[in-house]
Amino acid sequence: MEKQQSLGLLGNRKEEEEEEDMEKSGSSTGTAAVADAKIASIFIYPIKSCRGISVPYAPLTLTGFRWDRQWVVVNQKGRAISQRAESKLALVEVNMPKEAFSEGWEPTKNSYMEIKAPGMDLLKIPLCKPALVADGVSFMRWSGSALDEGDQASKWFTDFLGKPCRMVRFNAASETMDVDPVYAQGHFVMFSDQYPFMLISQESLDALNKLLNEPVPINRFRPNFLAAGCEPFSEDLWTEFKVSHFSFQGVKLCARCKVPTINQDTAIAGPEPNATLVKIRSDKVLRPDKKQQGKIYLGQSLVCKESLTEGKAKMVKVGDPIYVINKVSTAAEAAA
Repeated sequence: MEKQQSLGLLGNRKEEEEEEDMEKSGSSTGTAAVADAKIASIFIYPIKSCRGISVPYAPLTLTGFRWDRQWVVVNQKGRAISQRAESKLALVEVNMPKEAFSEGWEPTKNSYMEIKAPGMDLLKIPLCKPALVADGVSFMRWSGSALDEGDQASKWFTDFLGKPCRMVRFNAASETMDVDPVYAQGHFVMFSDQYPFMLISQESLDALNKLLNEPVPINRFRPNFLAAGCEPFSEDLWTEFKVSHFSFQGVKLCARCKVPTINQDTAIAGPEPNATLVKIRSDKVLRPDKKQQGKIYLGQSLVCKESLTEGKAKMVKVGDPIYVINKVSTAAEAAA
């Protein structure tokens, strides 16, 4: 499948040669030719705060992975709703056509996103962009216009959440939402919290789960990338790395809100894992000499250099190697 979506035999041969060259040169420490980790899973969340989709590959775009956080549910004032305020959004399942993640694919009039939730009928949203414009939409520090998905979607979410809602799509034709220029200038998102990508390692999750009475799954933390094959919490330190041939920057430790405490199968919140993270992953523990903000951290927020260049889609896939190019020595040295 991946070969059919490549640029052809010549492109494949070139990529193989580049990978061989990278392996021969080794990592930034000068050691021999092994990757520092690999991509174990890729997750995309089409609707902000609803369930994610695990995919075998996905194209990079200007704002992150294609389809990631392209939609959001808003209240009657146009303000975005997240699990922080409405934990029931955790129960909303989203499905996309498999071909939607293929290189160069464009939706037709028969292409739909399907939305399900307990006690609700199936909702089908056309992937062709709606014509209606909703003004006065606000999300975090951004405000502007978005594309309204219509009355059927509005009624579905209104009935499910028990309050007036509408579903809107980011209007990329007229709007931009930039990330904090202090950490990553010139990068953009749709309805993501602050940054285009977020990465956590399986080893970090395993280390946390060893301390919990009831282990939690990765869906509590909603990453785009799940890495594997590295030391626990080593992703804290990665300031520059490659996923396959694409250059990523680790720009900021990911501060966790209350969402990890919400069971994504039941929408019920509890004290964990945040109560344990406070003990092992707070700024007081990780960054004792820095200004204390009362935050807890797990994972690293990322931007991708290649996502800003034009041309054919750039595909990242499960199994791609991760090569760390630059890193800091301790989490205290990382941006947060």
